[in-house]
Amino acid sequence: MIVIGSDHGGRALKDAIVAYLRERECDVNDIGTRDDNSVDYPDFGIRVAELVSSGKAEKGILVCGTGIGMSIVANKFPRVRAALVTDEFTARMAKEHNNANILVMGGRVLSPDQATVMVGIWLDAAFEAGRHQRRLDKIAELEDRLCGTDAKR
Repeated sequence: MIVIGSDHGGRALKDAIVAYLRERECDVNDIGTRDDNSVDYPDFGIRVAELVSSGKAEKGILVCGTGIGMSIVANKFPRVRAALVTDEFTARMAKEHNNANILVMGGRVLSPDQATVMVGIWLDAAFEAGRHQRRLDKIAELEDRLCGTDAKR
């Protein structure tokens, strides 16, 4: 399952991404927001990151105005590797090198066409492991040390 959430600044882009994911026949859990009324982005970032961190969702997508705030929130959670992407290259590298399990985008930065292309690239890319796994293991060890979690799960 892919869980997706946004604040008001990313709602329109989130809705376009949800439609794209459903066209691809992905299992999608859209946790909102549902309109353009002002909301606090941490509320939605927390909900998505908790589901990915706990393993209840395999992947997540977050959208706010720039993507910066959602990235900060999501990366507070153990086992979350949230990557803010701005183009096709960063979307591919988010998966191939960083095995990002949450993709973050800016609703005021990207068009729906740009975003859906990047989501497709991220979903279709494969983690290259090798030297990249060694680096992710170091991040997991840091999480374990700072948070007392089993981040390698």
